[in-house]
Amino acid sequence: MTYQLRNVVVAVVLGLLAAVFTTLYVTSYRKHVQHGQQSVGVLVATVDIPAGTAGASIVSGHLLKTETVPRDALAPGAISSPDQIARLVTTDEILSGEQISTRRFGNAQELGVRAQLKGTLRAIQIGAGNANQVLAGTLRAGDHVDLVANLKAEGSASGRHLDRIVLRDLLVLRAPTGPSGKTGGVTDQTQESVMLAVRDSQVSKLYFAIKNADSGSSPDGGWALELRPVAGAADSQTDIQSWWTVVTDTVSSAQLAHVSREPVTGGLR
Repeated sequence: MTYQLRNVVVAVVLGLLAAVFTTLYVTSYRKHVQHGQQSVGVLVATVDIPAGTAGASIVSGHLLKTETVPRDALAPGAISSPDQIARLVTTDEILSGEQISTRRFGNAQELGVRAQLKGTLRAIQIGAGNANQVLAGTLRAGDHVDLVANLKAEGSASGRHLDRIVLRDLLVLRAPTGPSGKTGGVTDQTQESVMLAVRDSQVSKLYFAIKNADSGSSPDGGWALELRPVAGAADSQTDIQSWWTVVTDTVSSAQLAHVSREPVTGGLR
């Protein structure tokens, strides 16, 4: 084979190889484009969904619909099945028409107390209470409590006080820290705070009771939380107590008549 003929053969082989590689590239690119343009199903929001919404509520509320989009238009983390978010909570707002992405969801722990606030529920933290008032060392997040307060009657020159359960069945969002390794543990002088979930219609009543409870007549601040049963809690009829109702409750008329004849400085009432 002459030098010139060998060069021709090499050139022909290289040309054939170039043609083969070009054909393979074009075929691969065409498949890639076709795959990207292939329509796929994706879930999108039908309304604006605020942060803190449970995935289960989104699914049960029918806040999703399925749309088809080109595969290359899928948002990162886009989902096609409601089961993928059923046990999660939104960590960011999702706008109407937006593709549902797992990147906008997390577990409830990531949101903390926000995951437990829905509708008219609000979180309020009560501070400057002593350990006994807020059941420090006993109370846990998830417990339910009642608020009882001792209030001085307005316009009462004699310092008359009234006592009642002000609010019932309040959810504890964050419990007092309780013992923290201090010598002697929790004492009635330890200042604690507790975070409660309260309806917006109840907040002003709670705030009034806390701010106006007569701490001067009681070393425990004049208000306290009482722990409710974990299961099967029931409520008796609400009543108002004063020193007179406490003293005279279940007492017979004869006993009352006897007491009324006793000399009492300042009178009975």
